[in-house]
This record gives sequence, C-alpha cells and structure tokens, in this order.
Amino acid sequence: MWAANFLTPNLILGDSILTLTPDILQQHNLKGLVLDVDETLVPITAAQASEELLLWVEQIRQVAEVSLVSNNLSATRIGSIAYALNVPYILGAAKPSRRKLRQAATAMNLPIEQIAMVGDRLFTDVLAGNRLGMFTILVEPMVDPSFAVRSHPVRDFEVWLSQFLGVSLGQSNKT
Repeated sequence: MWAANFLTPNLILGDSILTLTPDILQQHNLKGLVLDVDETLVPITAAQASEELLLWVEQIRQVAEVSLVSNNLSATRIGSIAYALNVPYILGAAKPSRRKLRQAATAMNLPIEQIAMVGDRLFTDVLAGNRLGMFTILVEPMVDPSFAVRSHPVRDFEVWLSQFLGVSLGQSNKT
C-alpha cells in the first residue's frame, strides 16, 4: 500500500536521538544526517542545546555530516541551536515537502541513500525522507524534564492513523 511504504521508517529507535550511535550509522552505511529540531533534538520549549546533545553531535560528526532542517521559522531559536552545535541549518522546510531536504542533501554532496532523515514525526519527517529516497529514522520525542508526564496528541494520532493504514511500527525495520 502506498501510504504504508511512505510512512514506514527504515529504523525505529524506540528512544531519543541520543541513542543513535556511530556504530548504527556505519551498519547502515550512512554518512550524512538531516535532523529535525523540535522534539527530535530539543524539547519544543528549549531555546538551546543540552550538554548531552553537544557531546552527541561531536561523537556523530566523526562518522557523518550533520545538518538541521526544521519546519520552524524562528531564525533566533533554531539558529542559536545550530550555532551551538556548529552545524548548518534550514528553516521553514514545510515537511513533508522534499525541497529543503534536497537542499541539505545537495550541500552534503553525498548519495541520497547514504543520508538519513531523523525525526520524531511520521507525517512530516519520515514521510519527507521516504519521498526523497533517504534512509529514515524515527526517534522518540525529547521532552522537557520539568513536565512529569508529556502527552503528544498529534504524534499519537499519526501513529494510530499510520497503523490503521497498514504501517508496522514495531521494532522490526524495512531495509
């Protein structure tokens, strides 16, 4: 089914992006990462990168190029996060549009199949990456630790609708 193919990530981490390791990237022959920002790298309420994230990017950068592509339009907020991580960024991506993902991939000068789109949302990040032919990685959203319980109604609806359409979101992955 069309929808199932485009909404099924190649890899489901089942945890935050911080669990994505250089070994995982090398296993899948990935040399570039296009990263969503809001709730993939930082909670939506965060204006800066955590120390953990800074260390993670330094580790990942040893094996892959990194670029941020966000639907967010805040140059101040997204730019500040990108500057702290020392990575290029693109705003206003309008994912699932492929245009800004293609722009980030072109800047990396890598074959599209060696670049992963990493994000927390099926209908934006995974759909955009799959439409472009990227390897797609679904991560759990980053949450603000000051919230005891955080609900994700839009993401929960996306998961429900995807499963209704035949997408398998178990830990098994397509390749």
